[in-house]
Amino acid sequence: MTEEPRHRNVRSFVKRAGRTTRAQQRALSELMSVYGVDDCTRPLTGPGIFKRDPALVMEIGFGNGETLAELALNHPEKDYLGIEVHEPGIGHLLLQLQRHEIKNVRVIRGDAVEILRRDIADGSLDEVLILFPDPWPKKRHHKRRLVQPAFLDLLAAKIKTGGSLQMATDWEPYAEHMMQTVADSRWFDNVRRDQGFIPRPDRRPTKFERRGQRLGHRVWDLQCQRNGIDAPRTADER
Repeated sequence: MTEEPRHRNVRSFVKRAGRTTRAQQRALSELMSVYGVDDCTRPLTGPGIFKRDPALVMEIGFGNGETLAELALNHPEKDYLGIEVHEPGIGHLLLQLQRHEIKNVRVIRGDAVEILRRDIADGSLDEVLILFPDPWPKKRHHKRRLVQPAFLDLLAAKIKTGGSLQMATDWEPYAEHMMQTVADSRWFDNVRRDQGFIPRPDRRPTKFERRGQRLGHRVWDLQCQRNGIDAPRTADER
């Protein structure tokens, strides 16, 4: 018998009122029907969305979509699902998908915690990427950090056994928090034998990260694997 996942109501983001360009607004109005998942049966699965069954990769908080679009272009053998709340970034990604005729990406607008709990089928994800989430550096805001024990419980239900969780941050205290959260998790094992961080993956083309590198910021990458311990189930059967 598995224990119930711990629910967490504190949001890990503040919805910014960033400027949405006219082109991005057009994309939001016209292209979500092409690249969204509104007409897909819940709970969502790779075959239910893409009508095929390769590896399914999810990026949580994809920003302007630069990494997600390039990964999809370079790996047509995989399917990608991106979650974001900020409309300018969503619009930017939609325009990239249209411009490059990328067919292996779908977009969900909303809170990743709610979407994972409500809409994503258990055991449906092969890989999850969390790249440079808001570190919420002030101590009183630490509860807002996305990477928390309860969130790893939720991801454990959604990621297949043997699947991957990859995280990156340029904020050292958050990197240490991520490392400790993984170490305390029943469901995930660090892929490094020394329980350390991995070298920066060459495949990651983020504008945010390049800016940080120019400023001399260090980046900490953590990769862990979903082990075989049964996790709490969360998805409703519909």
